[in-house]
Amino acid sequence: MDHQDGKGFMLKRIAATGMCAVLFAAAGFAQQPAKTSTKSVAPKGAAKTTAPAAAPKPETPANTEAKLPDEATVKAFYDRMFGFQPNLSFKVAEIKWSEVPGIAEVTAIASTPEGQQVAKLFVASDGKHAISGDMIPFGADPFADNRATLKQAFGPVRGSAAPEITLVEFADLQCPACKSAQPTIEKLLSETPKARLIFQSFPLETLHPWARQAANYLDCMSRTDNQGALTFMEAVFSHQGEITKENATEKLNNYAQMGKADPAKIAACAVSPATQERVQKSIDLGKQLKVSATPTLFVNGRPIGNLGGLPYETLKALVDFETNQK
Repeated sequence: MDHQDGKGFMLKRIAATGMCAVLFAAAGFAQQPAKTSTKSVAPKGAAKTTAPAAAPKPETPANTEAKLPDEATVKAFYDRMFGFQPNLSFKVAEIKWSEVPGIAEVTAIASTPEGQQVAKLFVASDGKHAISGDMIPFGADPFADNRATLKQAFGPVRGSAAPEITLVEFADLQCPACKSAQPTIEKLLSETPKARLIFQSFPLETLHPWARQAANYLDCMSRTDNQGALTFMEAVFSHQGEITKENATEKLNNYAQMGKADPAKIAACAVSPATQERVQKSIDLGKQLKVSATPTLFVNGRPIGNLGGLPYETLKALVDFETNQK
């Protein structure tokens, strides 16, 4: 549990964590007041498809009189706890029952002059106790469910064709932290010859205006030529700072050509409903795994959300350890 003093609870700056953070449930909160809701908001530009059957909702407490904390109470809590830090403010994004009966899950956006980050509270049904931080899986094999879910991963692949361990990277081609993480990932793969890495697109459209388009291009290329897709991805990361919303199509066409693809065909594929649905499926997979920032790397199902702040030796030791787990 995070410490409840100002410095302990203060969320690390985005620059320090080396992550591109976003909260999909709170998309657009800056334009309109946040509302207490259990509905997720689909990223802009997603294809219109028939809504799938609703997933089972988390159970409410056995005491049917239990109520979720209201937004005013949550806001008052943050103001009372952290009001002494004038540069730190919170906006409530979502309040819902968590996966654990009797525990409410509160998601807020913490803002400082350096940036924004996601803040979580888990509030007991008595309305008098809360735990700050993330809820993590528990058990003898806490990452088994993640591994099962990650069998759905389908992005471009690097590494061993006969892997002893599978890594899945959720990343955004416009995210600077994702670009910075690539040399670390390349080194890891070169030193772990039996590892296989799947790149899973997770474009953060609220932060990055051309990320979804790049993800569409990457998906189209990966379906026909895995190596071409990797070449395209490397080119986008290398020239990331040169791409804008206005010139994205021209630049992405050039990088597709570098991957030996027909730019016109890839551009047409990128706007097709089938591609939109596949990229949305990738985003939904990340959300199912509680990915909220990029890059997030899953090592044998174990999530690592701060590659920029993790020493390489620790990452390598973790991969070696997970390789030997059955």
